[in-house]
Amino acid sequence: QVQLVESGGGLVHPGGSLRLSCAASGFTFPDTPMSWVRQAPGKGREWVSSIGTLEVYTSYTESVEGRFTISRDNAKNTLHLQMNDLRPEDTAVYYCLKGGSNVWRSGMTGQGTQVTVSS
Repeated sequence: QVQLVESGGGLVHPGGSLRLSCAASGFTFPDTPMSWVRQAPGKGREWVSSIGTLEVYTSYTESVEGRFTISRDNAKNTLHLQMNDLRPEDTAVYYCLKGGSNVWRSGMTGQGTQVTVSS
């Protein structure tokens, strides 16, 4: 069955960096667009970034543009999110999502990884 396992979250100071990873299995990863979404305390799911089957096709929500970079390793069935210059408002649980930006509201996710940005 489809499995998505996120890792790499943690506590970081403002301005710091983290690299999230998502190990995917149970489907043909190289043929599947992927996304990252996040959910802050008391808020709904928010789309963060998506990547097509080819790494050249990427998109970002405005608030993370220029700070976050999504990438994928199709040989290892792994999705990444490099997050730089983190801000307190980036604090959320981050989820790997199977699918592109068109399904970010309802697509299947993993269990998530907590990112906390605080001084």
